[in-house]
Formats: sequence, C-alpha cells, structure tokens
Amino acid sequence: MDNTFSLKNIIQKLDFFHRLNEKQINRLSEISTIESYERDYILSYEKTKINKLFFLVEGLAKAYKIDKYENEIFLFHIYQNNMISEILDTNNDELEFFSNISFIKDSKVLIVDYKGFKHEFLEQNILNSEFTNQIVLQSIKLQSLINREFIYDAVSKVAKMISTDLEIFNELKRSDISLMLHIRPSTLSRVLNNLKRREVIDIDHGKVFITDQYNLDLIYKEI
Repeated sequence: MDNTFSLKNIIQKLDFFHRLNEKQINRLSEISTIESYERDYILSYEKTKINKLFFLVEGLAKAYKIDKYENEIFLFHIYQNNMISEILDTNNDELEFFSNISFIKDSKVLIVDYKGFKHEFLEQNILNSEFTNQIVLQSIKLQSLINREFIYDAVSKVAKMISTDLEIFNELKRSDISLMLHIRPSTLSRVLNNLKRREVIDIDHGKVFITDQYNLDLIYKEI
C-alpha cells in the first residue's frame, strides 16, 4: 500500500480535518507521520515542550499527574479521533503538556509538525475554529475534573463514569477504577450494589449494564 495514500486516508477520517480540501490534505500529509505505540508507553511527561501535534487515530490513552508521594492521579481518558496535545499557549512554536500521557491500549497516532501547521493552516485562517474548539473542550474536561474531585460524592463519581465511560469501566479491574476515582474498593462495591438496587444498572458476570440511562444521569447532574 502507498504510505502517502494511507496517511491521507487517516487524515480524512479524523473529524478535526473534515473541512480540508484535497490540496490541503496533501500539504498536511507532507508535514505529518503515523506512529504506533504499545500499551503503557508514555508519550509525554508533564511540562514537556514538544513541537508536534498528536491525534489519537486508534486505541486509548490517559492523562494523569504524579503527586509528591509518587502516586498517580488520574485526570481523564483520551479516545480515538481526538487530539492528544494540550493547548495551553498558542503564541509559541512548541506546546507544553499539562499532564503525563500514556497509552492504555496499543495505539496509533498522527503526528503533525506544529510549526508547519501554524504557518500553513492557522496563520492562513484554516482550521482556526477547530483549534479553538479543542481549547474549549479542554476547559470542559477541567470543569468535569473539578466536579469529580471536589463536588461529587462516591455515588456521583461512579454513576458518571458508568454513564460516560461504560466500555472502559467494564474493561478495567475494579481496583484500578477505585484508584482512578479516589475511592476505596469496598466503597465502589457498595455503590454498585446501591445503583443496582435503584434499578439504574444491572450486573451480570461482573459486567455492568445500564438499565435506566435517564435516572443514572440524574444522580450526578443534580449535584
């Protein structure tokens, strides 16, 4: 298979680039590459400055921080067809990561030269709205993180993760979920039993199924 053709196909399938014409896609492909990464590979560390834009084509990643006791503090997941890079400052030719990024699954990443992207696209008023939207989405993620850590109780934390990340919830070990949500494993078990009694979820062979999406969402949206 022609690698250029494959790269162009990947770019066309990413929502971020859906408005580009063929000429623009060709130019973007000239300053881009595709890389594959294995599970647990760390793409970047907090405060690292990188002159690349990263987009998750396939797989799953997570953003996290390390506290002063070397404990991992989970922030959020990054799903395929989304930008991995964190936009904190658009005035420089490098991007600084707010958090550590590692892969939960074997993943494929589109890597774009950021300086070339700024000159060829952003400075030509191409993809500006998409780029701005990424900044807004990051703000929403931060708001969600604040809710989870400072406002939600244990029931709300679990309800929201089940509602928005059910596939991941069922893939991970319960101990890993407890660490991510900063609750005890015993608390997680009690919450799951509580949600089942309220008939908003069901549990079969360890897998969680949503039976009442509306009332499940109300648990954390009413706070």
